[in-house]
Amino acid sequence: MFPTPSSDPVPYLIAALIVGVLLVARRVPLLGGLVRIATWGALALALVVLLGERADFDPYLARIATFLKLDNQRVVGDTMRIRMSPDGHFWVRVKLNGTERRMLVDSGATVTAISATTAQAAGLTPAEGIVPVLLRTANGTVEAQTGKVRTLRLGNIVAYDVPVVVSPAFGDINVVGMNFLSRLKSWRVEGETLILEPHHPQGA
Repeated sequence: MFPTPSSDPVPYLIAALIVGVLLVARRVPLLGGLVRIATWGALALALVVLLGERADFDPYLARIATFLKLDNQRVVGDTMRIRMSPDGHFWVRVKLNGTERRMLVDSGATVTAISATTAQAAGLTPAEGIVPVLLRTANGTVEAQTGKVRTLRLGNIVAYDVPVVVSPAFGDINVVGMNFLSRLKSWRVEGETLILEPHHPQGA
């Protein structure tokens, strides 16, 4: 069923009011200046909201958010603080052998898991084990290969020779699992912030 046009008069009244204010503002210099300030303020607020909600999903907006210090991932002292995303998850920017990817932090995942495309981009050649690795996922049980990431960097945290599982079944999703989190000095969630504290903080 297609949506039908709304008969609610409120949107039309608001639009008429805005047009009326703009027409009056053109005739009153002081009012015109206030309207321009309010307009720029509204645009700036809209930009901040857009970056806050969409930066995690768009690499170009993510760069702008990082430049403006609006992104959800920052180093404070020796700790890494990550704000919860609008979808209720903690997403982080991670460098795997120097290749940057957006990854989901999942304390329910035993091991760090990366997609086949991410493994290829990071120069990782996964291997078949003697015993096949079977993983339970939301889409059922999948078979995975294994490998090791030489360096995994997350802000001021660097881990070496991190075991990972690789499978095309993961799609584009990459997950930071407990085998990484357990290497930290501590990790915890306070409110809507994930706090990671390394044993030996590195330069961010």
